[in-house]
Amino acid sequence: MLVEDTEEFIIPEGASQNLQWQIETAPVAYDRAIAFMEAKVRTIRERGVAEMVWLLEHPPVYTAGTSAKQEDLLNSRFPVYHTGRGGQFTYHGPGQRVAYVMLDLQKRKPDIKRFVFDLEDWIIRTLFKFNVLGERREGRVGIWVDMEPYGHPKGTEAKIAAVGVRIKKWVTFHGISLNVNPELEHYSGIVPCGIKEHGITSLYDLGLNIPMKEVDRALQETWYEVFG
Repeated sequence: MLVEDTEEFIIPEGASQNLQWQIETAPVAYDRAIAFMEAKVRTIRERGVAEMVWLLEHPPVYTAGTSAKQEDLLNSRFPVYHTGRGGQFTYHGPGQRVAYVMLDLQKRKPDIKRFVFDLEDWIIRTLFKFNVLGERREGRVGIWVDMEPYGHPKGTEAKIAAVGVRIKKWVTFHGISLNVNPELEHYSGIVPCGIKEHGITSLYDLGLNIPMKEVDRALQETWYEVFG
């Protein structure tokens, strides 16, 4: 069941009102989420219903994007779903905030590269709310953290957030995932995003024990800074 919980967040004055925030209080099965998004995308395009940002967690799963290589699935210890989003293998599970973004780019800016850039900016601004410097890396998808300030050797980097999107008739779905406090060992069954030489981190791994509700509020606040 979808549960709306905006935590009394006040939409900034002048922001678009044609956007629904949906925040789940219990994990949502991955296949159910895909079915919901597919239906939502159709209604946005065909009936012009409100756009949506859906914040949730999944039970532990591995998902494969359109560029996934089978050899990057090292151990199928969790259910594996092949999906139409961009990217390679990633993990979803409790303690990770997934944000599925369903927007009509025809009513905004029909530029996929710009949309992905804005999603990355959204993550970077959210992390900055907690004094974490998230950065892009040329040739690597997602948002990365320099781990040297956290006691690791110079040059050590780790991924804290992933981006994977799909566009159907200029309506977006899938989106981002931000590691708040997931079990990082669960990533050991895959080569995340096909990158072997760098690790995975989370806000908790960086020494920040932040409640999910605070992360959600930061995501809502920074959304309007990026997407208006």
